[in-house]
Order: sequence, then C-alpha cells, then structure tokens
Amino acid sequence: MTKSVARLEERLGHKFRGPALLERALTHSSAIPELRAARGEDAPAGPGPQDNEQLEFLGDAVLDMLASEYLLERFSDWSEGHLSKSRARVVNARALEMAARRLQLGQHLRLGRGEEKTGGREKPALLADAFEAVVAALYLDAGLPAARQMLRRVLFEHAVEERGEGIAEADRKSALQEFLQGRGQPPAEYRLSGHTGPDHRKIFQVEVWANGMRLASGEGSTKKEAEQKAARIALQRLEQTAATS
Repeated sequence: MTKSVARLEERLGHKFRGPALLERALTHSSAIPELRAARGEDAPAGPGPQDNEQLEFLGDAVLDMLASEYLLERFSDWSEGHLSKSRARVVNARALEMAARRLQLGQHLRLGRGEEKTGGREKPALLADAFEAVVAALYLDAGLPAARQMLRRVLFEHAVEERGEGIAEADRKSALQEFLQGRGQPPAEYRLSGHTGPDHRKIFQVEVWANGMRLASGEGSTKKEAEQKAARIALQRLEQTAATS
C-alpha cells in the first residue's frame, strides 16, 4: 500500500483489508487499456484490471439507503414526499463532487493518458462517480457501518449545513402545498407585501394566502427565503389547528 493510498484511508477513516478493492474504486475506464498493456502477454490468467463502473452502480444504491436513514433520523416528522426531495438534494451530483474533493479523490484516480491530459482529475462528473465507487468499496470491505460513518462525516452533515434553506427548512413551500392538497384545498399563493433597507441589504416581506385567507408572513434577505419562512409559519399554524380540531 503506497503512502498516498494510506493517506486516503486516513481521510476515509477506514483501513482496507487489501488494496485491490480500493484501487478498483479509483480506476476510471480510460485507464484499463493501458493497465492491460502493462501486464504484458506473460501476465497470469485472471480477470485483469477492472474499472469502477460496477462499483458506481452499487455505491448509488448504498448512498440512497443511508441518506434515507440519515434524513429519517434527523427529520422524523417529514412526509415521504418531503424526504424524497431532500434526499435528491443530499446525493445529487454536485454534493457528491464536493464530498470527493473533501477526500481529495482526484489525486488518487487511475486515469488513461488521454483523460489525464484533458484534466480528468478535476472533472465534476468523474469525481462524483469515483465517490460512489469508493462508497461501494467501503461497503464491500466492512459493511454498512463503515460506509455510514464516512458518509455522515464527509457528505450528509455538510449537505444539511450548506443547503440550510433547502434541507433544514425542508422546502416548507412544498410541504405546505402537500398539506393543502391533502385536504382538497387550492395551492398557496405568495405575495410580496413590502421591503425595507438599502438596495444592497434589502429585507423582503412576503405573505402566504390560501382560500382567500392570509395564513402567515415571513421576512428574509431574498424573496425565496421570505417565502420559505412564511410557509413554515403557516404550516405550523395549520398543523396545530388540525391537531386540536
């Protein structure tokens, strides 16, 4: 095991039983022809070097399951639709790319010369795919606990913090619409009621209406933030009313 891979293991928080599985997770398909050529005609019989595409497939499934588990644990009161939308944000390509960069996966990838010349180590899609493959490698080497521990530290907690409005706020607008729709009511309408402050530091006031009634209002540094806050307050009030009626 090289020092480079040992450093990656430290960042992953897991020492692999053997190098082959992790090496495969880091091997892009572009590297396979050159790796096979390097083995030569006298290479021992066997499958030879493999790329990480099958591991990507497995890693995608492991990610979905563990992201679902994390969100259920963290936000136990969310609806199924709400959880599904939030999971999509947590494990989208951009989030996986950023997790790969935290692990510095780019410097460990095995690439073909052509991919290397075109900046493959920095390509977002390639990094996201490699991250999925590494998740699968962790799972195969040590089971769900190892994958879960790494994902919470490297991906899930960052996604919730960085996407606070979309994750922690849980897309309250969608949740409000689901609540109203479930009771046969028309969708909510958002109205800008005013703003204060100078142009570079405006605070927007937004009201949310449904069935001709003003449900709540919210403030924020953007219209979207104000709408989310208004929706959150409206949803809380409607849920409290429904619970006592």
